[in-house]
Order: sequence, then structure tokens, then C-alpha cells
Amino acid sequence: MGFKCGIVGLPNVGKSTLFNALTASKNAEAANFPFCTIDPNIGIVDVPDERLDQLTKLSNSKKKIYTNITFVDIAGLVKGASKGEGLGNKFLSHIREVDAIIHLVRCFDSDQITHVNSEINPINDLETIKTEILLSDIDIIQKKLEKGKKKTLSAKEIQAFEKKLDLLNKGDESLNNFDEEEKKILNQIGLLSQKPKIIVCNVDEESVTNGNKYTEIVKNNFPNEKVVIICADIEDQIMGLDKDERENFMKEIGLNRTGLNKLIREGYDLLNLDTYFTSGPEESRAWTVKKNTQAPKAAAVIHTDFEKNFIRAEAVSAEDFIKFGSFEKCKENGKLRIEGKEYIVKDGDVLFFRVNP
Repeated sequence: MGFKCGIVGLPNVGKSTLFNALTASKNAEAANFPFCTIDPNIGIVDVPDERLDQLTKLSNSKKKIYTNITFVDIAGLVKGASKGEGLGNKFLSHIREVDAIIHLVRCFDSDQITHVNSEINPINDLETIKTEILLSDIDIIQKKLEKGKKKTLSAKEIQAFEKKLDLLNKGDESLNNFDEEEKKILNQIGLLSQKPKIIVCNVDEESVTNGNKYTEIVKNNFPNEKVVIICADIEDQIMGLDKDERENFMKEIGLNRTGLNKLIREGYDLLNLDTYFTSGPEESRAWTVKKNTQAPKAAAVIHTDFEKNFIRAEAVSAEDFIKFGSFEKCKENGKLRIEGKEYIVKDGDVLFFRVNP
């Protein structure tokens, strides 16, 4: 399992088009009117990895299993959604369990596609998203504190919620003055303002390689945020092509990576994730773990019993495995390592875990 990503934005900014392109589906209705998405759309996408492709061939594996990303597309937010404008903000509950949030903003001009605010202003759009998310989180905490009056919350929980509520009312999203226990309490209720975010600028075809005046404004106003430039219409076209056609088309328009690959790279970096592999005759598989994960915890991703029954890990880099062709050949060439419980798994490791039965 990779990570789960929610897509938020104003109506008519291209959320459903992007969702359909990323997930190679037509599950989300895309139309030139606000609120064409009402129920959440959920799509699971394989994370392409050439290393896994080569490991599968070398091990002659019967199955190849990529790690994946889950995208969740929800209805468009408008200013005043917390007060019932548009479709309100209740649908934000659909993304409280995600790992990261894509803030999608429109960065193109078009007389053919209406804008809910009648002007193209990505900064205002991002402020609307931020405000509505903050107000939704405030509502969640207030409801928790109301329950606290019935003594269903501990004193520490009440303290954490009251402190966070005070900051949110001031527009402050930070967790700088919270201890680890308080942070853990807040993480359990899925506050959207605490989720890592990627700003995605949806541009026209002419701006997909170098951006435009709108993307520059976004980058200048949010220098510390991850900003990705994507053309949802081009992504939609790309996903309808076979591999050779896709490569030729991307070369023609000067595109080095698909939007999906851009989001994968930025998402893994944002969430501090690594990929390790297992490979054998039955299957070759990619697994996702947090950076600096020790071997027993990494083994638990495969099966929880592997952590407590862990003995050791036999490890080689994917690069060495591909070069020499097998665990046995890596061992013969001095590239196979025996690692214990303290070993920190590295991105690209190919691991074989020894565990007690």
C-alpha cells in the first residue's frame, strides 16, 4: 500500500477531469457547471516502477504487484461552504483519513469554462480552500469538546482540543507548541489543516512545460509549498494512448513525466516514503514504508507476525540484483548483506526476511 490522497478545489477547476486522467477511468463526471461531483469518487492507481519490472523478469515471477496510490475526488468547495453555501462542507469528511491533500487551482483562461467567482485568481481560490478547511476543523473540535462536557474525554484531550481551537480561530495551523501526546490526540481526529498538501496548478496545453503568469503567482505566494504544474486535459489524452503512442506524444509536446509520475514523486517526498521489494518465483512486489523504518517494522507491512518473529533480513540493492540477476549471484559477488533488527531499510532494497515460525 502506498498512500491516500484527497483532491480539493473550487467547482469547475478540473478536479474530475484530473481524477479521471490519474485513475484512467471515467468514474467522475466532468462537465461545465458547478457541483457535477456530489458523491466522492475513489480510484486506486498502481505506482509504476521500472525496478520492479526488471526484478519480475529476472526472478521469472508469476505475479507482479506494484504499490499503489488511492485518489479521492470530492465536491467543489465555495466561499461560505461552512455556512451551507453550494453543497456545504459535509463532504470534507470523505478525506479525513487521507495522508495528503491536493489543492487544485485553475491557472488558465477560457471563455468556454465558467469560473464560480467569475475571475481567474488562484490565490483567492487557495485562500477559500484554506478558510473552509479551517472552519470545518473548528467545527470538528467544537463537537469533540461538547462531548467532553459529558466526561467522555480525558483532561489531556480537552487541553489539546482547546489549545488547537484557539489557534485555528486565529488562522494558525501550526503544531509548534504541542507536545507529542497532544499531537497524537489531534492526529486521531483527522484534522484537514494538518494534512501535508501539494498545490496543483491546472494549466492550458501551452503552459504545461513552463507554466504561466498564474503559476508564477502561486509559486511566489507559496514558496515553501510543493507546487506541481499539470494540464488535466493533456493527462486525459495521455491516459487514452498505448505506451509507444504516449511516449511519442509526450516527446512532441516536451513533457518529460506524466502528471501522475509528478504527483507520485512529490507525494513520496512530502510524506517521507521509501519503496522496498521482495522478489521470487511466486511474485515480485513493491512495499511502501516511512523513511528510516527498521527492518522488523518493514517486515510487518507484509504480515504483522513478521515483526515479533523477526530473525534477520537478507538484503541487496535493486541495482545490484538487476546487475547480477539473483540473490545467489549477489551473494557470490559479495553484495548480499545480513541485517539485524536495527537495520534501517533503504529505498530500493530487495529483502528476504527470516522469521521464526
